[in-house]
Amino acid sequence: MSKLIAIVGASGVGKTALVAALANVRAERSGSQAEAFETAYEQHAERPFQSLFKSDARYALANQIDYFLLRAEQEKRLRVAPRMGLIDGGLDLDFYGFTRLFHKRGLLTDPEFDLCRRVYEFIRQSLPRPELIIRLCADESTVANRLSRRDRINIANAEDTALFDSFLNQWLTSIPSDQKLELDVSNETLRYEKSVKAILEIVSEML
Repeated sequence: MSKLIAIVGASGVGKTALVAALANVRAERSGSQAEAFETAYEQHAERPFQSLFKSDARYALANQIDYFLLRAEQEKRLRVAPRMGLIDGGLDLDFYGFTRLFHKRGLLTDPEFDLCRRVYEFIRQSLPRPELIIRLCADESTVANRLSRRDRINIANAEDTALFDSFLNQWLTSIPSDQKLELDVSNETLRYEKSVKAILEIVSEML
């Protein structure tokens, strides 16, 4: 079973860009695709309920269940791949971050949230948690600027960042310190030179 790294953080903090940067740099350094990361992304445009949810809160539950199933499928694929897996966001972020946020904002009812919790817990019991969780942080102005430049469907916005981060803080207290890494990327470009270097050093120790 291959090891898995999850990149987590609020919308707009740069998860997708970091996953791409890590995958590209590792492939370049190794000189072989066989040594690159196996990757999985959030797939905003491809999800059937994302745009519907953006305009109609009635699709919130369907959207979250769809994402849980997508993440389970992605993790299952990454675990059997020959290369180390790198996932943009992931199952845990979708529950502890986005599902809790949507519940707090009244987009999910209490029974709907409880259904999400049951589905998440059932899936996580069947799949091991990622060996390393990398949490990205950035100040609100950086997040707002990055969100404004993105050409994708965003349900969460910059004003949600502080609340979203509070949910992540609560979840990450349950994760052992040697299985998580926090990086402040407020002053990095989207090439993430400093973060990529730090992460690849940790990855070399995991191999």
